[in-house]
Amino acid sequence: MTNSLVLYERRGVATLLTINRPEARNAVNGAVASALLDGYRRFEADADAKVLVLTGAGDQAFCAGADLKAIDTVRDHAEGPLGFTRLIASKPTIAAVSGWCVAGGIELALWCDLRIVTPSATFGCFERRFGVPLIDGGTQRLPRVVGLGRALELIMTGRAVDADEALRIGLANEIVPA
Repeated sequence: MTNSLVLYERRGVATLLTINRPEARNAVNGAVASALLDGYRRFEADADAKVLVLTGAGDQAFCAGADLKAIDTVRDHAEGPLGFTRLIASKPTIAAVSGWCVAGGIELALWCDLRIVTPSATFGCFERRFGVPLIDGGTQRLPRVVGLGRALELIMTGRAVDADEALRIGLANEIVPA
């Protein structure tokens, strides 16, 4: 993919889709959302691509959610404001999470079938601290992953969840070295 905001790379049967804005903690603006959707469509159209791995560039963040400095560029559309989160993948998907995975970032990770994390991974519904709703599937997916009671706690408190706790509660499937 030529768009440097989102990198598309094939490694054998795996497709690596990387949000490439480490200076902004891989926050999603309108251009990134469009590039994510393009990358997802390319993956779905490729019969030889068997699994999608979604990740963020750098070691600070998987994704910090919507770019609040460019929130006016993020549009709510049928596929989802963060790119493709309202679509259903026909092939397995994995979120490779290192660093911050918060707000819309957690919604992107929850869209994936599995979440493989490094010890530095930190999850949170931080947008709730500012009265912003989860708008990209988080309220539906989080309870399915961690149970209703735990999901309500995480959404209502907006507290941070480290990698060890994420594994314990089922939010992460495995912790791997960075």
